[in-house]
Amino acid sequence: MENSQLTQYVPVLLLGLVAIGFAFGTLILSAVVGRLANRGRRTGHSSRIKDIAYECGMLPVGDGGTRLSVKFYLVAMLFILFDIEVVFLYPWAVVYRTMLHNPETRDLIFGSMISFLAILFVGYLYALKKGAFNWKT
Repeated sequence: MENSQLTQYVPVLLLGLVAIGFAFGTLILSAVVGRLANRGRRTGHSSRIKDIAYECGMLPVGDGGTRLSVKFYLVAMLFILFDIEVVFLYPWAVVYRTMLHNPETRDLIFGSMISFLAILFVGYLYALKKGAFNWKT
């Protein structure tokens, strides 16, 4: 049998079908289990104790959906940005070590990383000047 390009996608298609089947299967299973659980209750009445959230055996105190400051999300995004910068530095360091032997590529790869770091440093200075890292305000 000839191995065509379309037959190479059969495992991907099967994985997609399994994923879709699992998603719909769990939705249907949760609906069935929910109906069976509600069958034991008296119709029209719901128990207040059964309807509250369970938190390690303790009664929940306070509002569960507290609002966070926009500063929290800004600092989180900045952390992700600079974390990704570090992730890009590791492969660059590995490749740079092997490219040190060729002077043309050594200067090119070093210059590209310096420009990358310079752009990120300007962004860091901008965020610092705007007070993005100041938690007090």
